[in-house]
Amino acid sequence: MFGDIMGMMGKLKETQAKVEATKKRLDTVMVEEKTPDGLLEVKLTANREIKSININDHLLQDKEQLEDYLILTLNKAILKATSVNETELASVAKEGMPNIPGMDSLFK
Repeated sequence: MFGDIMGMMGKLKETQAKVEATKKRLDTVMVEEKTPDGLLEVKLTANREIKSININDHLLQDKEQLEDYLILTLNKAILKATSVNETELASVAKEGMPNIPGMDSLFK
């Protein structure tokens, strides 16, 4: 019994280390989002840290349009990054979980 518990504790620590390594790796995974007309491009990491925003000069003439583009494009990019982040972390976490019936649905 104690061997099983110690084995599970070791597995959980190993999984925790893998999750932390995955979080660091996600700092290097880039997500890009552009407006359909290409006037605005946003790049951020899968950990949702904005790395660059490229704005076409045309948008600088219309403050309201620029604000709208920024909001829409940033929100789309954040959704993409969140999806990548959650998928990667759930995959690592699922690998390290003991096989307990019914728990697999938590990491889909």
